[in-house]
Amino acid sequence: MTTNAPLLDEPLPVELMNTIWADRDGVHDALRDPDGTRSWLHAVSPRVDLMTPDDLDALTAADLDRLGDRLISLRDALRRLAAEAVQDPRPAAASRTRDLQAAVTVLNKAAGDTPHWSALSWTPGQAPSRHTRTSGQAASAAASAIAEESIELFSQDARRRLRACLAPGCVLYFLKDHPRREWCSAACGNRARSARHYQRHRRTDT
Repeated sequence: MTTNAPLLDEPLPVELMNTIWADRDGVHDALRDPDGTRSWLHAVSPRVDLMTPDDLDALTAADLDRLGDRLISLRDALRRLAAEAVQDPRPAAASRTRDLQAAVTVLNKAAGDTPHWSALSWTPGQAPSRHTRTSGQAASAAASAIAEESIELFSQDARRRLRACLAPGCVLYFLKDHPRREWCSAACGNRARSARHYQRHRRTDT
């Protein structure tokens, strides 16, 4: 089970933003249906200690519909906040959530939708271990955990490393992890350099 969304080893809030992606056929939504929602959650589940593949496989179609709606709402809010943080100039990347305060409200609500907390287990003679508990479905708690991580991202210095990929046709975001990094991926870097080369030669020819 694979997701259509590009996974760039970014923090989970950025990976969720990037469930809106583009190719030559236009802009796509990897969460557009229950199968897409389940596939994306399966893909990121190793990075979330609140859910397992078995938890996801146990979700009903109705569960996935509700969860998909929550993730899409959260995703659109995050893309609006990201656009504000980076002054994103890309019309194709614009979020369906237009109002900044509405995006903040959605994010804050999502973080508290399904409470989760840490618990310690310690059996005599064995090493202590940490477990995560939740008052609701594991996948729903995972969505709240992503929202909580998003609040941390936007409220701390990491926000200043957030970038919009300005390669032609791209609508993705990334965290700048190297001073020379300009694009979300090598493929976008190649496309951007090709576009620059074309424009230079076009100006020269004219």
